[in-house]
This record gives sequence, C-alpha cells and structure tokens, in this order.
Amino acid sequence: MATSAATLSSSLSFFSSSLFLSSPSAKLPTFLSLSSKSSSSKPILSISSQLSTLPILSFTGEKVGEASLDLKSAPPETARAVVHRAIITDLQNKRRGTASTLTRSEVRGGGKKPYPQKKTGRARRGSMRTPLRPGGGVAFGPKPRDWSIKINKKEKRLAISTALSSAAENTIVVEDFGDKFEKPKTKDFIEALKRWGLDPKQKSMFLMMDVPENVDKSSRNIGTLKMLTPRTLNLFDILNCDNLVLTPDTVDYLNGRYGEEYEGETEEEEEEEEEEEGAEDQNADGAQ
Repeated sequence: MATSAATLSSSLSFFSSSLFLSSPSAKLPTFLSLSSKSSSSKPILSISSQLSTLPILSFTGEKVGEASLDLKSAPPETARAVVHRAIITDLQNKRRGTASTLTRSEVRGGGKKPYPQKKTGRARRGSMRTPLRPGGGVAFGPKPRDWSIKINKKEKRLAISTALSSAAENTIVVEDFGDKFEKPKTKDFIEALKRWGLDPKQKSMFLMMDVPENVDKSSRNIGTLKMLTPRTLNLFDILNCDNLVLTPDTVDYLNGRYGEEYEGETEEEEEEEEEEEGAEDQNADGAQ
C-alpha cells in the first residue's frame, strides 16, 4: 500500500484545518502556542497543553453539561511534520512488500543460443530470456522487501494527541448510549446522529471504551461512520473524519493517556500498545 503525501493532503479531511495550512503565516489555533523567554527574542519550542471545553449531549440531543479535554500539542512549527511523519509511518508499515518479479536468470528456458552469432544479418543474441524480449526477465524489478519504518513511541503519541486537539472544534461528547438500543436498527442510529447535529453523509468517528453488540450492528451499515475503541484508535481515522464523537469515559481515558499529567507507560500499557499494533496489522492485512 503506497500513498504519497500529495494524495494524503487532498483526501484527509483535517488536512484542510488550521493545523495543516500551507502558509506558515496563516492563523493557527490558540492551543498551539510558543513559550518564549523575555530575555531572548528567539522563541523556545515546547509542547503545550490547552484546555478544550466540549458539550455533553444526551441521547435525545439536549445539552446536559460540558467536558474538558486537556491534551498535549506540538508547537505550530513542528505540528505538521510530527503528524505527517506518523501517518506516513502507519501507511508504509501496512505494505506487505510481497511484490516480486523474475530476473533473466530465474526465467525458465533460454539456455540455448537462439541462432548463430554471425552470418544471419541479425543482432547477436545469447538468450531468449533477455529483458529486451517479450517473455524475458525483468530488469531492476521489485523483489520482496521490508517497507516498515520505526517511529518513537513518544512522537507517535504526540502526533495522535495533536490531531485530536486540532479536531476539538468538530468534537462532541455524548452520554453513554449503549443501553438505548434494545435491538439492532440502523434507522434508529441515523435518527440519533441527526439529533446530535451530525450529518449522516459526513464522515464521523465514534470513540468508545466498549462498543455494545446492538450499537455495533446498528452502525456498521453506515458507510460514513467508524466505530473505534482505544485499542483500535489510529491516526489515519482521526484525520479522515469530519466529526469526532466521544463518551465521558473516553474523555477521561484520553486525558489520562495523552494529557499533560501522563508520566509514562506501565507494563500493562506496553502490552496494550503491542496489542494495538497487532490489531492494526491484522486490519491492514484484511483490507488488502
């Protein structure tokens, strides 16, 4: 799976947001700020954190409160580079690298000289399996290779938190609605989207700690909707959606894992991250 940066910039929705503006002098969101010392005119780049207030909606669409999303964000000068590096890493690591062609030494046949070297009036030919003839080998063709590249865990986490922060303007929090669906019904889920002010024709991503069976079956027939859990959260889906829907438990999880107070990974979190990477690889293999 090969995707160029130019294709990404035209296909991902949040690349049109202020975080990915092509002009460095364009207006940037307030949460991406620089901290500078008064004694020096040269700004010092630092990871900042800005509190975002999100509305909490009930299942009927009424506002019942507010939630705070406090995530780390990269400075404006490096935000685009960090997110771009992380998304390219994810996409490139999904490549299987199984493309293979045969060289002239691997093609069957061609051991006998086709015709004499001289007195035929034709160009000299030593083998019928030369790359210059149909049916011959391929010169400089692809061979199986490992396309995977590495990225630091802290850098990847910062890219995800920066993308989530940039999506705060298009993010809402909905109370836990897992018990609202007594049976799977797509029509009821579409009506719920409209009550929450979401257009079913736009790309929406739901991030829930646990997806009940009836909710999963009610939403899986909506082509513009993605239902994710923290285990399957990935940068591509964050950037590729127009609206982001969270639950109160998810907000607490994001603040704990991508917030300013995050101290480091425990053994359980490291195991969860390995499981997430394995799940992403399985999804990539299934998609291909």
